[in-house]
Amino acid sequence: MNPSKTTSTQKNIMHLTNEHIEEVRIEMQYLAPIPFFALWKTNKKVVIEQYEHYTKGSFRNRCYIAGPNGILRLTIPLEKGKNTQQPIKEVRIANHSNWQMQHWRSIRSAYGKAPFFEYYADEIEPFYTNKYAFLFDFGVQLTKKIKEILEIPTKLDFSSSYELENESKTIDLRGVFKPPEVGDLTGIGMQQKPYAQVFGERYSFLPNLSIIDLIFCKGPEASLLLSQSLMDKKTNI
Repeated sequence: MNPSKTTSTQKNIMHLTNEHIEEVRIEMQYLAPIPFFALWKTNKKVVIEQYEHYTKGSFRNRCYIAGPNGILRLTIPLEKGKNTQQPIKEVRIANHSNWQMQHWRSIRSAYGKAPFFEYYADEIEPFYTNKYAFLFDFGVQLTKKIKEILEIPTKLDFSSSYELENESKTIDLRGVFKPPEVGDLTGIGMQQKPYAQVFGERYSFLPNLSIIDLIFCKGPEASLLLSQSLMDKKTNI
């Protein structure tokens, strides 16, 4: 987590439930960690940055799930080239590899026995059978589907240009969430509430995994748990 970015964010944010905040700006992420979607719960609008350059080693093409042997990373392979110098909308997926089948097998292996896997699997599996040429397009469509599953009414929009500085009513969280661990989010008003996970008898609670961990484990309760991830309004930052 970039210290200067975090400090700047803390000064401007005051709190995620502040009535004066109009939007949150963040980058596109692949099956984003739970805090990404918790941000949507108390904000009027989420703006996905579409004019940035791709950043290697980020959640843009990777996510983390809970497997039988611990945390498992799933990474979307990209076409070889200088992706870090490419606009995010031009980054191509390396579809010559069988990554979609591998990812879906890993997801099924991890969550096949989760209480709500069968309930939601048919909605998510098509993203692992249909081909997408560009990383951004795939990530955005999958994010829209997750938003639909969670029944989050918050408006989704896209940036019209890349702005280094944002208006005071905008929370700039671009680059704040970085793998492998999301990190301590109390500084931006978040603290995840534990819930029963598939391999809970083997491991202590694993926070900030991909949103599919919460969806497959808690089903309709997932949206409520997202709201409970936001700290009390009186919490000081």
